[in-house]
Amino acid sequence: MWQFGHSQSGRLMPSIPPVVKKAAMVAQLEAPYPQGAPYQADLRPLLVALQGLRDGNFRHRLDIPADPFLAELAATYNQVIDRHEHLAGELTRVRSEVARRGRLDERLSPSPGTGSWAVNVAAVNSVIDALVIPVAKATRVLNAVAEGDLSQRVDLHEDNRPLRGGLRLMAKAVNRMVDQLALFSGEVTRVAREVGTEGRLGGRARVQGMSGSWRDVTEAVNAMAGRLTAQVRDIAVVTTAVARGDLTRQVTVEATGELLELKLTVNTMVGQLSAFADEVTRVAREVGTEGRLGGQAQVRGVSGVWKDLTDNVNFMASNLTEQVRDIAQVATAVAQGDLSRKISVDVKGEILQLKDTVNTMVGQLSAFADEVTRVAREVGTEGRLGGQAQVRGVSGVWKDLTDNVNFMASNLTSQVRNIAQVATAVANGDLSKKIDVDARGEILVLKTTINTMVDTLSSFSSEVTRVAREVGSEGRLGGQAEVEGVYGTWERLTKNVNELAGNLTTQVRAIAEVASAVAQGDLSRAISVEAKGEVNELKNNVNLMVATLRETTRAKDWLESNLARIAGLMQGHRDLVEVADLILRELTPLVSAQYGAFYLADTDDRELAFIAGYGAAHDALPDPGTPGPGLIRQAALEHERILLEDVPPGYIKVHTGLGEAAPASVVVLPILFEDKVLGVIELASFSRFSDVHLAFFDQFGVTIGVAINTIIANARTESLLSESQRLAQQLQGRSDELQRQQAELRRSNAALEEKAHLLATSSRYKSEFLANMSHELRTPLNSLLILARLLADNPEGNLSAQEVEFATTIHNAGSDLLQLINDILDLSKIEAGRMDVRPEKLPLSKLLDYVDATFRPLTVDRGLTFEIEVSPGTPRELYNDERRLQQILRNLLSNAVKFTSSGEVRLRVSVHDPASAEHDVLAFAVSDTGIGIAEDKLPAIFGAFQQADGTTSRKYGGTGLGLSISSEIARLLGGEIHASSTLGKGSTFTLYVPARCPASMVTVEPEWRPEPPRESFHPNAEWPVEGDDLWQSASRLSELREGPLGAVLEGRRVLIVDDDIRNVYALTHVLGRLGMEIVYAENGREGIEALEREEDISLVLMDVMMPEMDGYETLAAVREMPRFADLPIIALTAKAMPGDREKTISCGASDYVPKPVDLDHLLEVMRGWLAGERKCEG
Repeated sequence: MWQFGHSQSGRLMPSIPPVVKKAAMVAQLEAPYPQGAPYQADLRPLLVALQGLRDGNFRHRLDIPADPFLAELAATYNQVIDRHEHLAGELTRVRSEVARRGRLDERLSPSPGTGSWAVNVAAVNSVIDALVIPVAKATRVLNAVAEGDLSQRVDLHEDNRPLRGGLRLMAKAVNRMVDQLALFSGEVTRVAREVGTEGRLGGRARVQGMSGSWRDVTEAVNAMAGRLTAQVRDIAVVTTAVARGDLTRQVTVEATGELLELKLTVNTMVGQLSAFADEVTRVAREVGTEGRLGGQAQVRGVSGVWKDLTDNVNFMASNLTEQVRDIAQVATAVAQGDLSRKISVDVKGEILQLKDTVNTMVGQLSAFADEVTRVAREVGTEGRLGGQAQVRGVSGVWKDLTDNVNFMASNLTSQVRNIAQVATAVANGDLSKKIDVDARGEILVLKTTINTMVDTLSSFSSEVTRVAREVGSEGRLGGQAEVEGVYGTWERLTKNVNELAGNLTTQVRAIAEVASAVAQGDLSRAISVEAKGEVNELKNNVNLMVATLRETTRAKDWLESNLARIAGLMQGHRDLVEVADLILRELTPLVSAQYGAFYLADTDDRELAFIAGYGAAHDALPDPGTPGPGLIRQAALEHERILLEDVPPGYIKVHTGLGEAAPASVVVLPILFEDKVLGVIELASFSRFSDVHLAFFDQFGVTIGVAINTIIANARTESLLSESQRLAQQLQGRSDELQRQQAELRRSNAALEEKAHLLATSSRYKSEFLANMSHELRTPLNSLLILARLLADNPEGNLSAQEVEFATTIHNAGSDLLQLINDILDLSKIEAGRMDVRPEKLPLSKLLDYVDATFRPLTVDRGLTFEIEVSPGTPRELYNDERRLQQILRNLLSNAVKFTSSGEVRLRVSVHDPASAEHDVLAFAVSDTGIGIAEDKLPAIFGAFQQADGTTSRKYGGTGLGLSISSEIARLLGGEIHASSTLGKGSTFTLYVPARCPASMVTVEPEWRPEPPRESFHPNAEWPVEGDDLWQSASRLSELREGPLGAVLEGRRVLIVDDDIRNVYALTHVLGRLGMEIVYAENGREGIEALEREEDISLVLMDVMMPEMDGYETLAAVREMPRFADLPIIALTAKAMPGDREKTISCGASDYVPKPVDLDHLLEVMRGWLAGERKCEG
């Protein structure tokens, strides 16, 4: 096996060589198929090493194993690592020497390998040479320029080959710059020499092809020379005249600054110049001819004006000296490459212009030098390609030079980046990339070399991948990699892959042949191909498996054949004793046993009796019918085989003619049929029972159980046959009678089923009709009641009293209609048996306070006396349904008030029959002094739509449903209503109800409807009605908006989904007054679109019955949208039949409010959801 080693340097290669990467890919492809990897265990270290190499770890080394092939593979891998390590070290060293230390003469040392290794080293050195040598030459020329030597030029040829591309452009740009600098320097030097040294005034610098700053500087020098020429010549004329003794001449040339002062001084003191001629001449000679600055005129023995004149001449010379010396220092610094110096002396006039011009030139030169240096550093030292020199405000030669530098950097960047992209793609396994950038010279050679290498790698990769796919994925063995034009390592690697595929093909085909033979039932074959390692282990395991299958099959054949043989021998036998004897004769010698006994269970499975034996002495066998001993019975109880080995002496003896001996093993086998014990067989043998025998016993017990059970069943069948024949005759007579009765019963059932079906259909049609009518009536009533109440409230004060009365009448009429709808629905629920009762603790005082508050104002308005009496001993607390009790009392008292024009209405509460044992029954007696009811009409008043006299409907109104509903509700509460009346004197209606609602009467059903509103007794009556809640709510909108409710609702956006524009209009008006913003949708589909379109929807009011997409579908669709999972949705619908609320909640509604809405209830529900106080029931 290989072991890992570590190199001394531990240096990492910059990239993984393609050959090693391909070897790693082959190893990874072969890893999932152990049957195709003869050296998998031995190749594991190579796989780990290749994975390390893939991850950039070059420190691993492989020890050389004994196997020649593996030894060659390990040595090859170590050589690859050594060469990579050498190349990585050289690259690191050269990078450090060139980039950090600036040693441009460093190169990669030769690689120990040949072929691509040597080519790569030579290519890198060629790249360095191609970049470094022209740059070094350009640097030499620039250094010469900085030192004032303008004679140097960059050679445009390297090794007799012309430079190309960016390097040639760089060389030409440097040469052009030096040529222009030389021309400029020559002209300036000539003018300076002519003016300053030779004294030849009028000279001008002539520089062709200059522009930008250089042209400005040239023009400035010429302007300075021209002005200086004119001034000096005029002064010279005067000076000449003075020197000749002619002191009548004056300086007339135009001058400014100090020259003007000089002119004036000369003209003023011409007569005195002769005294100073010698000194002035000396100073002029030193400065103008000899170039010796700093000279001073020394005139002895003068004072006054002459002394001042002398001082002025000396001051002029000193000032000029400072200016010229400062300019000279800056020019010298620029010539020496120091661009940090500037002219700082205080000057004026043209000298000031010269100072600014020189300083500007130095600034531009500094900026140009900084940018060129930065680009060179980024590209050459830091390796950051793409840099561009950016010099602002330059033109002419400097701009051309900047553009040339940038072009050179851009060209080099595109070439290097393209090479890097291809190299990176190859390192990442992408062999489809090629270098396509335009290149010349040695870069072109490098481009061609890399593209050729990629083509070779691609061909090798395709072939190896094809072979791996055919063998590893498609299962097509025998494939060989065919790679043309490869040599060296690539050729050896190709041969190794083909050898691996060939070995794998031979081994897998040999294993497949044996497996196919086993699948076809041929167990005589074995794998004989030569193999090693894990494949050898696989070969041995398959051969062992085939041998095991052979033995198992032989045992199975013996077991199945003997089971079938014994079962066949038992066919046709009816006597259990003969069958038992037959079983022992066949079974005992078959399993090499010498003793056997058969015990049969009786009919009730309580006893096991001996019926047959084998191999024992006559006196040793138990008598027939003898119960089985302990283990026999235990095996029957456990339904499990019991095996005894190493039987103790004396347990049982097996006799022969020559003697007797004790057996070594005993087995007790229960005979089972469908988990029922039919018998037990006991066998004894001198030898141990084999595993095949024990398996045979387990199957034999079940197989023989079926046969024995069949014999037992046949015997029982024969005994029962005669009995059944006797009973059949008796049953025949009774059968004739039953058939006649069944025919009559079928006729009766058919008639009942037809009536039940008609009744169910009628009930269903009635329920559907009531539900639809309820919805159709409640929907317009909702908007009618709200808008009528808003009109009656007259919040704007723009309606007359008569118009307000009209609106009030509309509201009261709508309330009466709503009460009629509620009564019909209640009657329908009672008839369907679905009226719910919800008992709770109810103080009697609370119930009576409700009655008093409701009816006392009504009786006062009608001039009636209203009294409530509570008898002593009446319980102070009830346990009953408060809402239902209020409904009954409301109906009874409203009738009493309606049919009483004068006198009194009295409610008396007492205990019904205090002497009886049932003290918990209360009596609520409502009596009046009204018109009364005839005695013969009393039974009819409790029927639905029944009244005592048809004329009363026209005189007093009403539908006749109140007493019918009250009577049925009283029965639900466990009570009843009795009536007594005298025509013309009054009536008494007594409600008997238990103080505690019986448990049997409590029904909690899912149907729910809000508490029915208080009834309207007459269109013109002003007592409370259903619409009173709406009246109060609408009247208090301004008050609600200013309170806590308004604080929660104001500013919220509400989406109303309803197809009835009247309801939308009414709700919009009410909610708008509370400061809410309304969004409207006509159906479910538009509602979903509005939710997705509108922002900040806080709550949804949704109708259920809508066209195109109803409320149920809309609720389900909205709840499936995650962003609206918690959006409060209140079902605002006229569907108030039983089950409507639960269906709405189950579809996704947060709450349920029926129409016509109770505004207080609706606003409270909305406040609860918007304030986060309510939670969804679903």
